[in-house]
Amino acid sequence: MLPRGEWIWRAAALGVLNIGAFFPFLFLAAYRLPGGVAAVLGAAGPLFALAFARALLSERPTGRKLLAGLAGLGGVGLVVLRADAGFDVVGVLAGIAGAASMSAGTVLTKRWGRPEGVGALALTGWQLTAGGLLLVPVALLIEGAPPALTTENILGYAYLGIVGTACAYWIWFRGISRLPATSVAFLALLSPVSATVIGWAALGQALTPIQLLGMALALAGTLLGQAPASPPVRPAAPGGGSVPLNDLKALTRSPA
Repeated sequence: MLPRGEWIWRAAALGVLNIGAFFPFLFLAAYRLPGGVAAVLGAAGPLFALAFARALLSERPTGRKLLAGLAGLGGVGLVVLRADAGFDVVGVLAGIAGAASMSAGTVLTKRWGRPEGVGALALTGWQLTAGGLLLVPVALLIEGAPPALTTENILGYAYLGIVGTACAYWIWFRGISRLPATSVAFLALLSPVSATVIGWAALGQALTPIQLLGMALALAGTLLGQAPASPPVRPAAPGGGSVPLNDLKALTRSPA
């Protein structure tokens, strides 16, 4: 099934934000910055999501969610940052742009939803196609033609493309359809925490008390971030003030 009507440009826009722009910014930050710095910049995503949700979904960020975003950002910093971490202007800007791009794509995915009769898998395919088509000329221009691929390369590419990208994004977009966009954005805080735990379990890497504190803060921020945002507000309430959209039906209901 192919996108039609307004969904042609919507799918293209979401593909750019969630894939075509996000991945280049992500890898540019990873190449130019220590992994810990890049992870901290990525952890700013929930704060961007709160701002975009306010602008695009009229959701007022609660104090609890703002606190959750700051706690998560600080927690990830304690987990991954090192004293000798270096900074690079281009890398920092790329990390911030990547976090903002993914957050905007998440919120717009929630705002636009899906066309009637179209499932999350089809929407995922539209976005991956749009983002991939954007990246092909950029990759050819910067990297040139790819080298000859071995069987091992092909198997690795298939795993990354099918499991690590297509299936992962499909689950992600299903989550966005069932949860508030800002709540989904907070789940990204678990990525560096999970990587640290896997490094401890699989590679025997030691965990310091500071890292354990950071993990606790990141987990607390993720849980706090699941609290519902304040409902959108319309200013036209009888007698002045503003009324949440959820209560408009009660206001317009005729008396019994």
